[in-house]
Amino acid sequence: MSLAPLVLVDGSSYLYRAFHALPPLHTAKGLPTGAVKGVLNMLRSLRRQYPDSPFAVVFDAKGPTFRDELFEHYKSHRPPMPDDLRVQIEPLHACVRALGLPLLCIEGVEADDVIGTLARSSAAAERPVLISTGDKDMAQLVDGHITLVNTMTNPPTYLDRDGVIAKFGIGPELIIDYLALMGDKVDNIPGVPGVGEKTALGLLQGLGGGLDLIYASLDRVPALPIRGAKSLPAKLEEHREMAYLSYQLATIKTDVALDVHLDELHPAAPDHAALLPLYRELEFRSWLDEAQRQLDSQPAPTATADLFAADGDTATTVDKPEPAAAPRHYETLLDPARFAAWLAKLEAAPLFAFDTETTGLDAQQAELVGLSFAITPFEAAYVPLTHSYMGVPEQLDRDTVLAALKPLLEDPTKAKVGQHAKYDINILARYGIAVRGVAFDTMLESYVLDSTATRHDMDSLALKYLDETTVKFEDIAGKGAKQLTFDQIALEQAGPYAAEDADVTLRLHRTLWEKLQAEPTLAQVLTDIEMPLVPVLARIERHGALVDAQLLGEQSVELGEKMQQLERAAFELAGEEFNLASPKQLGAILYDKLGLPILAKTAKGQASTAESVLAELAEQGHALPQVLIEYRSVSKLKSTYTDRLPEQINPCTGRIHTSYHQAVTATGRLSSSDPNLQNIPIRTAEGRRIRQAFVSAPGYRLVAADYSQIELRIMAHLAQDAGLLDAFRHDRDVHRATAAEVFGVALEQVTAEQRRRAKAINFGLIYGMSAFGLAKQLGVERKEAQEYIERYFARYPGVLAYMERTRAQAAEQGYVETLFGRRLYLPEIRSRNGAMRKAAERTAINAPMQGSAADIIKRAMVAVDAWLQDSGLDARMILQVHDELVLEVREDQVEALRAGLLPLMSGAAALDVPLLVEAGVGANWDEAH
Repeated sequence: MSLAPLVLVDGSSYLYRAFHALPPLHTAKGLPTGAVKGVLNMLRSLRRQYPDSPFAVVFDAKGPTFRDELFEHYKSHRPPMPDDLRVQIEPLHACVRALGLPLLCIEGVEADDVIGTLARSSAAAERPVLISTGDKDMAQLVDGHITLVNTMTNPPTYLDRDGVIAKFGIGPELIIDYLALMGDKVDNIPGVPGVGEKTALGLLQGLGGGLDLIYASLDRVPALPIRGAKSLPAKLEEHREMAYLSYQLATIKTDVALDVHLDELHPAAPDHAALLPLYRELEFRSWLDEAQRQLDSQPAPTATADLFAADGDTATTVDKPEPAAAPRHYETLLDPARFAAWLAKLEAAPLFAFDTETTGLDAQQAELVGLSFAITPFEAAYVPLTHSYMGVPEQLDRDTVLAALKPLLEDPTKAKVGQHAKYDINILARYGIAVRGVAFDTMLESYVLDSTATRHDMDSLALKYLDETTVKFEDIAGKGAKQLTFDQIALEQAGPYAAEDADVTLRLHRTLWEKLQAEPTLAQVLTDIEMPLVPVLARIERHGALVDAQLLGEQSVELGEKMQQLERAAFELAGEEFNLASPKQLGAILYDKLGLPILAKTAKGQASTAESVLAELAEQGHALPQVLIEYRSVSKLKSTYTDRLPEQINPCTGRIHTSYHQAVTATGRLSSSDPNLQNIPIRTAEGRRIRQAFVSAPGYRLVAADYSQIELRIMAHLAQDAGLLDAFRHDRDVHRATAAEVFGVALEQVTAEQRRRAKAINFGLIYGMSAFGLAKQLGVERKEAQEYIERYFARYPGVLAYMERTRAQAAEQGYVETLFGRRLYLPEIRSRNGAMRKAAERTAINAPMQGSAADIIKRAMVAVDAWLQDSGLDARMILQVHDELVLEVREDQVEALRAGLLPLMSGAAALDVPLLVEAGVGANWDEAH
């Protein structure tokens, strides 16, 4: 009988990798938890895979190691551990111990050395070893008994001897020599200067041995097929000592004195009583529920014995694996009778999950391949319709299946749940099915619950809320140019994958909706704002917007000519020609040749040529940076819009169909992509010309309706400041009114410059701008800007009180809310890092205004859409950008549209000041705006 492998986990490697690779998670109190969750997920998965194995989780101990004595610069260039990672070490160690897993931290050596010692010792006893790590250095340990596994890839990547050779081109016995020659930037192992990966590999493969053979055969090196081979012997000889020092540094010790026997590394049963407070503090809610259930159903855990008194690590010989995952029943429906049975179950179900599988991601062009459904957890079915590979089984007729499903999918009384259901709605609409009754969307449930805590795709949500790693599309379809479309994937893989989507969606909904119901205001944001908006956005996307491709082509030519003019101007100012898109060449011109001050550096230590740096140099009066800023702006407009928009016209509809995203921005605002309409500049002539290319169809006009100063109006409502309320209630120019107050002049005597400054103050303060920032924007001294702010707050004390009140509330509860109860969590509001805390405070002040504005226009869109459905008008919404709605209407119905539109938008919220909406009409978007 073969022995279960010894599983050794490189805890330090995974801690760093989880921190940098996974989405950042924080508790409501601001404690970072993402790295802890990532490592624990991996550990729990490994334990399930190897329930009978001895086990050890190994971390680096604090303090120097023997390598620091060998080489004082070892790892010296590494930046200090980020604070957000440092605070996760202790909770992670505590969780590992409470899970019953032996944890090792040995002073004076690294985790690699402890793992190497245990691995070699176990291999000598002919027990197989599995080392879980992402560190390439560990490849030197691989032999007939020792294998590496990287569990951060999906599926996990295993490296045995053949795998090492396939990956590195050499066997495990030459890995140390490989590292010694080329060095290791991560650990600051110097290696031989000028010898990189290819050269090191060429030496080792060409001579068939390691350092000793290379240095004994330097005369053979010039004949090797290596670039620069003739100069290599002298280089190698010069740095011989450094090469052998690097060899020592790269060698994993396998003889560390350990006061632990392999037989003592069997995990104990999880201590659920200890896990409860840990999971509660870390807000791992699903694991908390699991631990509570286990504690309720099991006797008290057996006491554990101390193995490592100095570090408090524990382990016993008790080996009790976690309960097995629930069995799943996924079915691929190829038989009409089985489809009929599932259809009957769907019709009887109070709620079901559904999902479509398609040939692509563009909902306006992708073809339907199949549908999946789930009614109860762990049970789901996939109905394949158009898989088309060689040997595919006979599938049910697509038209017959869709005709049978149509009444069910269109029934508004049959509750449905999807994940990013807008996509599925748009796909099915192209097959004549107007999906109704989508009551829930797990993407939006997660987003409303916490917009900042995680990504809201199904895979991320399954990992966070169900502690499950789902099958990724790349796992069954491959990657890159050879990736298969879904219709080419065999049903043996496609069926379980598609069924899992529906099953996980259903189970996610049950978890997320329960959490939302515990927070009634959040549940209301979902049911009253986000879910009603889904079909509205779907209709906007399907209809699309008409653009004038010829006009865009003319604009591209003009922008190209302007780029050439700016390029010539840049060459004249620089005194030579250079590549304006090359940071290296640009840096040489700005800093080496022209001697401009270096204001910032890149992560690699190079002088920065970023936009913000160029802007600051331009403010200091330098001409070339100003030209470069304008060149970049024109170049971006050309590449992003005038060149790209004609390519994005749908060949079937002749229109552009942007995609709107509800679950991207932290504050609740919609974003868009393909194209991104939010970033078309409105204050420049070039930006307005791009808007001119968005045109109405013949016989129609565009109506653009825009909320006027909505965030300032919301500020007045929230702050209840008498001065601001009075200005808006009497329809005064609020910037002129502010100027009169701040500069102490009569309203009619306010100059254009004073109004400009007052406008900067009004908008700057709602974005939390400091005196320094305001001074920079206005071009005045900081002291003068501070005086403006103090006068502003003296005249509008309610605004100052609101800001102070909001900061205090945010610090106390960890979040702020919009007028309608949407929350924005602020993990950094209690950060010990002053800059991060100040940034969170600025966000806390602005988010209720920006988020409320987002809620208001979403409510308006829902109301306007409902009215349009019943009005009989030949009109529809085609665009939403910031605080503006753009509609296309038959030209003889423009006034009827305006008459109904403006009251609906104005009535989208009840504020203590009027919600003013301005609407224009035109043949194109710019003219209407």
